[in-house]
Amino acid sequence: MKVFVTGGSGFVGMEIIRQLLAAGHEVRSLVHSKPVTASNPELEFWPGDATRPETLKGVLAGCEAVIHLIGIIREFPDKQVTFQRLHVDATRNVLAAAREQGIKRYLHMSSNGTRPDGVAEYHKSKWAAEELVRAAGLDATIFRPSVIFGPGDAFVNMLAAIIRRTPVVPVIGDGEYQMTPVAVGNVATGFVRALTQPESIGEIYHCGGPQTFTYNELLDTIARALGRNGITRIHQPVLMMRSLSTLLEKMSFFPITSGQLTMLLEGNVCDPQPWAQTFAIELTPFDEGIRRYLHS
Repeated sequence: MKVFVTGGSGFVGMEIIRQLLAAGHEVRSLVHSKPVTASNPELEFWPGDATRPETLKGVLAGCEAVIHLIGIIREFPDKQVTFQRLHVDATRNVLAAAREQGIKRYLHMSSNGTRPDGVAEYHKSKWAAEELVRAAGLDATIFRPSVIFGPGDAFVNMLAAIIRRTPVVPVIGDGEYQMTPVAVGNVATGFVRALTQPESIGEIYHCGGPQTFTYNELLDTIARALGRNGITRIHQPVLMMRSLSTLLEKMSFFPITSGQLTMLLEGNVCDPQPWAQTFAIELTPFDEGIRRYLHS
């Protein structure tokens, strides 16, 4: 099967492309500018921009399915990097291209916690994108991962860097909010196997790992992977961090936005079993997974 992939240069996208090729599929990956020729003859790069529909004309010729992965976790409006453009407008354009060019099979990356009454703008935009998918009339499957970990991830590697370089680790609030971290390889496997499992059409899958951790437990697990027996925490008042994040979120140096803070405190938990069972995925434990790429 020839598969068109958006967001293929991202953390999850690169693993999905790797697994697609390993499974014998051909891949056409959308990129902003034409790169050097791919070393794998089954991988083709196509220059374009999902926020500019005119660049998507003919892009799906010869393809049989679309995997749409484009997403951001933080906005930079002065650079036109917004949830509206990258989550909603890009999805609308890719769906339109699929309909116009006769592609029915469509796999969509959303996010755990996405819902119609979401508080954070991130979740609101992800829900708006899902609504476009549901209304498009395609053979669609939606995936909603929890926090994704793996080589090159942003979240775990950021926490590991803090633990390495500081004697104390800052924690917002009590640190008892929870998440169900999932391995990037497991997420990619679900996408790849869905292509040949028609029973997944019309379904929404929550993707998580086999364990749920509090934020405190997550930090302890990362510390152990780095060879630390324990860490000292300094708890930051939630009200103070809300004020700071609202004031400084437009500054790229500040590590968390008000929306990210809201999502962190509300937790990121899901039941992964329906997803794992449907696609016969052996879920990777968090501690085992991070030890493969974190080094003391």
